[in-house]
Order: sequence, then C-alpha cells, then structure tokens
Amino acid sequence: MSPSPYKVLILCTGNSARSIIGEYLLRKKGKGRFETYSAGSHPTGKVNPLALWVLKEHYGIDASDARSKSWDEFKDLTFDFVITVCDNAKEACPIFPGHPVNAHFGSPDPAAAEGTDEQKKWLFVQVASQISRRLDLLCALPDNQLDTRRVQAIGGQHKMEGEGQLVR
Repeated sequence: MSPSPYKVLILCTGNSARSIIGEYLLRKKGKGRFETYSAGSHPTGKVNPLALWVLKEHYGIDASDARSKSWDEFKDLTFDFVITVCDNAKEACPIFPGHPVNAHFGSPDPAAAEGTDEQKKWLFVQVASQISRRLDLLCALPDNQLDTRRVQAIGGQHKMEGEGQLVR
C-alpha cells in the first residue's frame, strides 16, 4: 500500500449517480487521506441532477464540477482501491495496474427509479445514506487495516431493505 493519500476509483455503469456520490462523499469524509475518482463502463455523459441535489442538500457538498466519464480515462493509472457500486460494473471491471484492493459496495440504481419526483428524491437519499455509511467504515479503518478482507467486508454492511427492488 502506498502512503496517504490513497488513490481510490469508484466505478459504476453510467457514472451519473452512485459513483459520483461515492467520489464526492469520500473526498469530504476522507479529509485528504483519499484521492478520489469515479468513472463508468458506459458513461451517460451527464451527471444526474438528483445526485448533485442529494450531495448539496444532505451533505453540504457542491459537486457542480462533476462529470460523467469512462473508466478508459484511468486505465494507465495505479490505484490503491477500486470500488464498484453496481453489479454490472463489478462483472465488467477491467484489471487496473498495481494490484489495487478490489471491493464491491453495491447499491440500487436510484437513476433507474420511476415514480414521482419525491419518490425519486427519497431513493437518492436512501442510496446516498448507504454509500455514506460504508465510506464511514472505510475511513474508520487505520492504514494498517486497509487490506482486501476488511475493505471487501464493508460491502456487506448496511444493506437496504428490499435491496434490488426499485421504486416503480
């Protein structure tokens, strides 16, 4: 493991919601300990406005500079951690140089939810909360415990009720 700051890449399919939320939350929570990036296997090219909303309204984070980008931008960088936040990205995740710790912190896709604006906002809040709690656990680990087993175990923590089912 390299000394702090640790380089972390958070991956999703579209890089429009979950991975953006994770990138910005870890940047704030890590307080300089983590250098964070996010990307997608098939980026949408735009950040979901509700991802920006939940970061601003619930965490006080201005993510207006966020952009949806391909993981190909990072294929030659060495990361300490590669965290997938959706099952599709986990299955398709490329191998990155440097033997990073790979972990899966899966969450339902709030961008795919249908329903009223309030229902969609509620799901974004729930998913952001789940991601936030997992990142709190990551940040709580001392450097000498940032190993594969402990980091991977975080992905099994804080499951959402009815996970895998979206608001319809």
